[in-house]
Amino acid sequence: MDSAAIADAPAATEVEVPWGAVWGQDAAVATLRAAASDPASMTHAWLITGPPGSGRSTLAYAFAAALIAEDGDERTMRQVLAGTHPDMTALRTEGVIISIKDARALVERSYFGPSLGRYRVIVMEDADRMVERTSNVLLKALEEPPERTVWILCAPSDADLLPTIRSRVRTLRLREPDIADVARLIARRTGIDLAVAEQSARHAQRHIGMAQRLATDAGARARRDQTLRGVLAVRGVGDAVDVAGRVVQAATEDAKALTAERDSTERAGLLRTLGIAEGAAVPPAVRSQLSALEDDQKRRATRSLRDGIDRVLTDLQSMFRDVVMLQFGRGGPDEGDLINRELEPELRALAAAWTPERTLVVLDRIAETRRNLEQNVAPTLALESMLVTVASGRTP
Repeated sequence: MDSAAIADAPAATEVEVPWGAVWGQDAAVATLRAAASDPASMTHAWLITGPPGSGRSTLAYAFAAALIAEDGDERTMRQVLAGTHPDMTALRTEGVIISIKDARALVERSYFGPSLGRYRVIVMEDADRMVERTSNVLLKALEEPPERTVWILCAPSDADLLPTIRSRVRTLRLREPDIADVARLIARRTGIDLAVAEQSARHAQRHIGMAQRLATDAGARARRDQTLRGVLAVRGVGDAVDVAGRVVQAATEDAKALTAERDSTERAGLLRTLGIAEGAAVPPAVRSQLSALEDDQKRRATRSLRDGIDRVLTDLQSMFRDVVMLQFGRGGPDEGDLINRELEPELRALAAAWTPERTLVVLDRIAETRRNLEQNVAPTLALESMLVTVASGRTP
């Protein structure tokens, strides 16, 4: 890919509502366009699957806008996309899992008929974060759906949901975009240097949101590089403890940076709604509302931290995947198979020093650590244990 490819790209035009924000998923858009315009193509429940960053949620809200609007009314569609239309209800997971309380509230909402639009639409992002008990609450609503209610679930894959849920939805699988395509999009959106856009798309493994963050945040790129090099330097338990601590500290600071401004805005907004001046004492009668907000913010911070650590583990998987590729004779300069090309000398040295079996043990251990973190294992201990395996080639 070169700068000419960007230069030859068509100039930006006015974004079509509601589909213009959906990028690189023409087949999926065509399917949902047809469903929104032809009742014979409709079904009451949809599951949109695709890798992180593929645009699942963006497509879900575009579909919701097309379903709710009468005769393609653009004003209505913009209301839906802004999240202000009364016939669209969305659940964006702030915690590690979707609570049964939140699921029940969605189900109750689904039984109301549409007030203004053609349909009532319920969008559930991160439907894979439901435990079995919560899934069973949703199952009842999917078994006996109201006539004009449409459910749109989003998840990385259909395997992340119970078979009973999968059997009651129509699944739409999104394609994974090419690295070159993501780089072109990021360069066009941000004006960032093409080489940086390509590197960011590669390091993000085609995740559009993460690629854009890496491309526009030199600090994030530097932290990623430091983390990978730090793991490559782990030689014993002491190194494992040190690197694990640094990873968790960096993820904690990132999580705070991402949530602090939002937390402050939410608190100030609640206090204004309650008629309490900034800096004034909070009356006992409304302390419970403030406590509920703080609890929600703590859950969001916990998820943000765990998502950040999971991103680090995903980066480590990409690095040791590169090592395996080199061990099996792939990843040459003309093959373009390496995700972390900037570390090629170090990765080649490791590929020569280790056996493929040892590299696969490390990859299995990283995958197990990701699963453990989903079960609320202490992040620092989980990372320390995983890095001991990196250092020794053995599972503790």
